[in-house]
Amino acid sequence: MARGIRSFFSVGHMVKPALIQGTLPTSRDAYNTLAKIAIPSVIEMVFMSIIGSVDMVMLRWMDDPTAAIAAVGLAGQPRMLTMSLFFALNIGVTAIVARRKGENRREDANRALRNAILLIGALSILVLIATLTWSRPLLLLAGAQEDTIEMSNTYFRILAYFTPISALTLCINAAQRGIGNTRTTMYVNLTSNIVNAVLNYLLIYGVTLNGATLIPAMGVAGDAWATGTGICVGFVLCLISIMHNKWGDSFLHLSFRDNWKLRKETVMPMLKIGGNAMVEQVAMRIGFFAYAAIVASLGTQAVAAHQVGMQFLSLSFTFGDGLAVAATSLVGQMLGQKRPDLATIYGKCAQRIALCSAFVLATIISLFRTPLVGIFLDGSIPANTESIAMAVNVLVIIGLFQPVQMSNVVISGCLRGAGDNLHVALIMVLCVVLVRPGLSLLAVHGLHLGLLGAWSASLIDMSLRLVLMYKRFSSGKWQLKKV
Repeated sequence: MARGIRSFFSVGHMVKPALIQGTLPTSRDAYNTLAKIAIPSVIEMVFMSIIGSVDMVMLRWMDDPTAAIAAVGLAGQPRMLTMSLFFALNIGVTAIVARRKGENRREDANRALRNAILLIGALSILVLIATLTWSRPLLLLAGAQEDTIEMSNTYFRILAYFTPISALTLCINAAQRGIGNTRTTMYVNLTSNIVNAVLNYLLIYGVTLNGATLIPAMGVAGDAWATGTGICVGFVLCLISIMHNKWGDSFLHLSFRDNWKLRKETVMPMLKIGGNAMVEQVAMRIGFFAYAAIVASLGTQAVAAHQVGMQFLSLSFTFGDGLAVAATSLVGQMLGQKRPDLATIYGKCAQRIALCSAFVLATIISLFRTPLVGIFLDGSIPANTESIAMAVNVLVIIGLFQPVQMSNVVISGCLRGAGDNLHVALIMVLCVVLVRPGLSLLAVHGLHLGLLGAWSASLIDMSLRLVLMYKRFSSGKWQLKKV
């Protein structure tokens, strides 16, 4: 058994001898190379998730915490829908910059970043206008009800004003991840989220001194303004990092003296990958939107329990996402160096680490699910009793999610790094748009299994995704993609 475990983690057993195209790193060196990129990214994303959870925790002392948590949660999917265009384009930015890094084409990488900034900046203004115009219909479509619609709309509209700044920050961070400079994105996002957390404390409940109000209590609106301010701080730090080469690799650099003219040969590869990724993002948002609406039909108590579960799913997702960032970067760079064998090895190394992390997280979540739910919902409040019971059951399923979810995130990250986004997109359309909402609708309204049925449908969706993604990865066809 011990020999089998060693073989599973050994670099020499991750690629067939006939496919080896040069000297392979030792297992220690391969995992160390991966860890140098992955660790800052995991730290960044875990802390972002924790601080995001703190947002929810801070709402528990409002007059109606269940409605406040539900209102903020309901705004999540519409906001992700409005940002999906930028997520898609940034997948193209990461893939292209990673490939240019591997090819050692520094100026082409910087030109790609400049063109991406211009394109995303212009599109973000249009998205801002559309969001402000249709904010309320979007929230109603997401399942907002009479007791949550006003709070949700306030929160959603305030965050909409920060769309351009958020989109540009995501773009620069995507390029930094492409060259493996995850330390910079870690500094940027940690600082941004710490500012957010501190301002949450001050703005949600206000500040009084000797009976005088220094900062008025703003409730859910205060939460939104705190988040927006954190986004602005992150953007400033991004500009400092990319214009003055602070905190990491100097491969990327921006200056106002550079040539900022849009070039077709630069933009088209980005739009090709981004276009395929857009299909994926739209599929995800439509599927998640429909799923959220089905959950919302169960009522405010179920939505509050669902949002608590989503906080822990998001936290666990960050471990896999951090490893996926490293896999995406290294796969792109190795393909740029004409070493598909190394691209396969780094992808599999990331997946091995993801599995180990998943089993640890699954154990923690399953064993401590009751006190973990208590962080968000106060059990001494009678109105929370039903939500707490549902949330505790949901965390059992989240424990089962871990190995499936983490492996899926890493393998799909490898395919994205190779520019194989169309295949990923088609899998997402099948699973997230058709399978998840369809099974959720059957479980909730056909079999009357409630919130637990909806989450079980999600687990089936995720498992099918993993099977299809791994089949594509094992085929090796992704190694032939040109970007």
